[in-house]
Amino acid sequence: MTIRTETVSEGVRLLTMDRPHRRNALDSTDYQALAAAIEDADSDPDVRAVVVTGAGGVFTSGNDIENFQESRTEGGAAGMVLLRALVCARKPIIAAVEGFAIGIGTTMLLHCDFAFAGKATRFRLPFVPLGLCPEGGSSYLLPQVAGLKRATELLMLGDQFDADDAAEAGVINRVVPDGDALEVALERAAGLAAAPAESVELTKMLLRRPIRDAVLETLDVEAVHFGRRRQSEEAQAAFAGFMRR
Repeated sequence: MTIRTETVSEGVRLLTMDRPHRRNALDSTDYQALAAAIEDADSDPDVRAVVVTGAGGVFTSGNDIENFQESRTEGGAAGMVLLRALVCARKPIIAAVEGFAIGIGTTMLLHCDFAFAGKATRFRLPFVPLGLCPEGGSSYLLPQVAGLKRATELLMLGDQFDADDAAEAGVINRVVPDGDALEVALERAAGLAAAPAESVELTKMLLRRPIRDAVLETLDVEAVHFGRRRQSEEAQAAFAGFMRR
């Protein structure tokens, strides 16, 4: 199992992406397992908050490119299962980010209620360089938090950016010392778990309600274009070049 699930304190469920030999890259099985773990925690009355992190000092290097080459449709559909689980979660989700957060490793943070990243963490949205297009609702959410010009820069150029830039762009809440992201996330989760559960869930619902339908619609529109681009010769050539490197 590459998604580890554990209850670390009263009311707090920790989900860990654990595939260090691939820098926690997510394949179809991982997407479905992480989505199922989020949905299970969300439906468990004993869970008040969920923390998502990665093993081995890496959050996730994003989609498993080898999986993209092997199956041109399955991985995209599985990714949508995860994204919808994040969008539809009623309970707060906190991300603890270290090392790298690439592709969906960055876009999924836009759906988390809190995200804390170590100082040395590097982020990237490499969709255009890989012959793809934005996914994860990022074409809608990133301009909302970062502004149109900054979102265009991050999504269209696909350059790497650091934790300070991620905080400035609204992708994460705060930069913390390297190695401290999980501790900070668990502390915040414990505080949420100790608060009145219905008040926490209602606050999340009210904050997300005005954009929820637009986010779900954007996920669907992006998925159509992403699927077409993924099957394109440009994208397949880019994937092959990535694997050679």
